[in-house]
Amino acid sequence: MASTSKANLTEDDEEEEEIEHFDDFTLASSWERFISEIEATCRQWSADGPKNLLEKGAVHLDYSNKMYRIKSELKDATKIYSMEYYFGIDNNGNISDWNCTLHDLQLCFGVKEFLVISPQSASGVVLDAPESSKLLSAVAIALSNCSCLWPAFVPVHDPSRKAFIGIQNMGTIFTRRFEADRIGSQVPVKFMHLEGLYELFVSKFAYWTSDHLTHLFKVYLMMKLTYRTLPNDDENDGIQDADAENAESEKMPDGGNHNRKHWDDDCPWSEWYSAEDPVKGFDLVTTWSEKVIESSLEMAEMENASPHEAEKWILTPNLSPNLDSSKGDRIGFASQLQLLVSALDMSFEAQFMEDFVSDENLGSDNLKSSMVIPPPTVLDRVLKDLLLEGRQFPDFAKGKHKSSQAIKGAPLESLFAQFCLHSLWFGNCSIRAIAVLWVEFVREIRWYWEESQPLPKMPAHGSIDLATCLINQKLQMLAICIEKKRELNEEFQDCLGSNDDVFAHMEEDIQVGEESTSFLTQSQDFDGKRDSPLILEGFNESKTSISKFSTNSQDVYSADKSTSDSKRRGSAGPVGSMRLLNSCQSLHAPFTQNAPLMTEDMHEERLRAVEAFGDSFNFSAQLERETLSSDMSAFKAANSDAAFEDFIRWHSPGDWENDGSEANDEWPPRGKLSQRMSGPGNSWRKIWNDAPSLPAYEQKPLLDPNREGEKILHYLETVRPHQLLEQMVCTAFRASADTLHQTNFGSLKQMATKMDQLYHTMASTLRPLQGFLSSFLQVYNFQN
Repeated sequence: MASTSKANLTEDDEEEEEIEHFDDFTLASSWERFISEIEATCRQWSADGPKNLLEKGAVHLDYSNKMYRIKSELKDATKIYSMEYYFGIDNNGNISDWNCTLHDLQLCFGVKEFLVISPQSASGVVLDAPESSKLLSAVAIALSNCSCLWPAFVPVHDPSRKAFIGIQNMGTIFTRRFEADRIGSQVPVKFMHLEGLYELFVSKFAYWTSDHLTHLFKVYLMMKLTYRTLPNDDENDGIQDADAENAESEKMPDGGNHNRKHWDDDCPWSEWYSAEDPVKGFDLVTTWSEKVIESSLEMAEMENASPHEAEKWILTPNLSPNLDSSKGDRIGFASQLQLLVSALDMSFEAQFMEDFVSDENLGSDNLKSSMVIPPPTVLDRVLKDLLLEGRQFPDFAKGKHKSSQAIKGAPLESLFAQFCLHSLWFGNCSIRAIAVLWVEFVREIRWYWEESQPLPKMPAHGSIDLATCLINQKLQMLAICIEKKRELNEEFQDCLGSNDDVFAHMEEDIQVGEESTSFLTQSQDFDGKRDSPLILEGFNESKTSISKFSTNSQDVYSADKSTSDSKRRGSAGPVGSMRLLNSCQSLHAPFTQNAPLMTEDMHEERLRAVEAFGDSFNFSAQLERETLSSDMSAFKAANSDAAFEDFIRWHSPGDWENDGSEANDEWPPRGKLSQRMSGPGNSWRKIWNDAPSLPAYEQKPLLDPNREGEKILHYLETVRPHQLLEQMVCTAFRASADTLHQTNFGSLKQMATKMDQLYHTMASTLRPLQGFLSSFLQVYNFQN
């Protein structure tokens, strides 16, 4: 039994009076020991406070981000009870806010922290009225002994009713009692209206019926009404009736569903799949703050209040229960990308993609059954969509996210990106289905090459984008080679058709005939070279723009025929007032070949070859030897009296140290080569000495489209499965994100932030699959 005593003190010690507590269980009953155990537990929880209780195992409640619960077991005779303490880490909230994060008891009685004591039984409620009163009495005594003002509740009646009785010490001679019940079934009509509920509530406070009828009771009321829209079901009768006339078309063999209207028909992913509508409807929650009601008539008027009179509106969507993709029963980008990653895991088991096509290489029967490929009609339809319907060059920058290039894949509208997206939905995205599609895809690519047909969805001009994956670079290179191959074939046919005109032209003019003889020789021994100096496509004035020339293109060719410049060939015109050091003739800029295009593996191959020389000082010259030799040959043809120093003044002005004498018309100018260009064994001078005097149109092309095209096709046909799947994974993730990014989600900043986070997460996660040439590019950019 818990008791309190006061020591006998003198008058001098009255100010130092202290209260001592002691527990004497010598003659205590089981009920008294039960009270003492409750008291000790409550004292400990009160002393710990919320922060320490969190460290001692308090459990966070799912429905609230600030509510916690801690539990303790109590024993009374043969029965075991559970006492739970509900508390919040922030008690500054207002209960009148009435939101879904509050406990039912908090909503009913406006309490913030409270105790619930219940038996550890199957029902979890106290079915016996005397037992419930005994529990409340024990808790009330214990809380009074420890001066705690927590309200305590006991669950009673049937569990479905969620009924409670409770008590709270108010710190005075008064106590407050609670009673909560729920009418769940067979509700009388009277209690379906606020008027009836008001009378039921008031009747609990009246001792006699006459009191209830003759007295007015002020009731403080908060009301929340929920208005719910009809469920948005795609399979409802209305839609079925509307689509009845299209039933036959929806059963076509090709599986087309074009006549059926879906909620996401105008979304960018609708080309690949139709997602379940995540929003099934909306709830409008209207809340009236505290009102004072004095009669049932006022309550009846309150029931008919308009939602426009409510003080607060909350509009919430009713989301589909199937949004959780962890169940694996949803079809979308997430599920298909997961299958693609599984295919990547299996890609290491074979050396070539053809190995996965054969049934003999698949192993067990279970594996064979899980890798069923679609019929040939589906394969033909996919290839048609990839190649025949995509001849126009798409806009790669359209709808592109700013962080998209951080993922080393292919642009969304490019040929390889579209192949990857089709692979996600081809069959079950197994390694076998991907292998079948890839083999047929490469065969079609070879047909475009052999027939010199433009490659769909790939640019045939410009430079190679090294920020994309290697296969996309290869396809872009192949598209350029096909275009070069077509140009050479057309020029060759034009040359054969113009032979008669050439011979007639030779007879008319001896001088022109001499040049034509050289031209004819080139045409007869055709080996892929340019045939006419007048065709400027494929050449450039690489080091000086045409705007700096003192003559136009017509003046250039008339100058080639003048006496002083009769030996010039392939000149694009003089470069300002610059003159040759030896002859004081005007320095002419030549037409030069474009630098050869290279993919990143070609860059790495050249880098390794240059490193084998061990000459790091002349690294840049060795790396660009072919291009540099071509430029030197073109410069010699345009300037027959040129020296190595003249070429440096035009090609690399930074390596010519000029003291200003040339600007003052002093001749010869008192300039000199830089130290790195004048050193012994300089590789640039060696290349200059070995370079013949040939204009660009007589040189062997730096890019051999036939050779490079065959090399690209060989790569596509023999690429290792894991190398292909690694690039497919990166491209598919990037293309999926770009597709979702094109969705019109208005000006939702949170959505934009989530998309940014998605790209950054993908870039960091996929980085191990992308690192191929980063070290080389750093060295190459530094040297240039």
